[in-house]
Amino acid sequence: MVLDDSFDPEDRDAREVAGRAGRERSEFPSLSPYYYRGEVAQLSTRLDRLDLAVDWAIALIAAVLALSFGSADSPPYFLLLGTVALLMFLAFDLRRYRAYDATRSRVRMVEENVFANAFDPAGATHRDSWKELGDDLRRPTLKVPVREALSRRLKRVYFLLLAVLLLAWLFRITLFVPGEYWLETAAGSGVPGTIVVVAVGAIYLGALAVALWPTSRQAKGEFHGEEAGDWKRDEREE
Repeated sequence: MVLDDSFDPEDRDAREVAGRAGRERSEFPSLSPYYYRGEVAQLSTRLDRLDLAVDWAIALIAAVLALSFGSADSPPYFLLLGTVALLMFLAFDLRRYRAYDATRSRVRMVEENVFANAFDPAGATHRDSWKELGDDLRRPTLKVPVREALSRRLKRVYFLLLAVLLLAWLFRITLFVPGEYWLETAAGSGVPGTIVVVAVGAIYLGALAVALWPTSRQAKGEFHGEEAGDWKRDEREE
């Protein structure tokens, strides 16, 4: 599809050139590579943003650990403040992960309906996927629910980071200062140690329940339940 010098982007009919190209079988394949490269570039950008959030979360943990164990006078609640900050990173991460999944679902749709069918025409599926893709490009929507996104990000990344802070906090209130009762060490800013311990336990039990609670899978395009083929290795046989 080539646009000559007479193309007027303000003209309504001229702006429908892509619609006409989509109806022409000979023109449509020429649009696909440009769209696919754009979506892959956006997917890479969104993945980089996810990785950046995790990097900052790890840097936060390192700073909190250094601050909390720098001296015996450092209050243990610094580690709890680090836990709260880490949960805030998780909240930011959820939105980024859901946006990443939405872009990934479009990339997978193109791969399934263009490249997979081109490489294996005999296995071509007959789905109205192009209409779904067109509707989603006009009105983008998030595909993965908040609950599933929270569960997956906790299970894959954040619960391990939270566990590091929990172990550090338990060590800080029990063994780091010899001769001091651990409930007294756990107390801080007028809050009794019993209340602090109960609150921390409730937060971590809640996070564990969310991470392990079974949910229907709606995240798109990830390796899940894959079948081994002639050129694929079955991990169960290793």
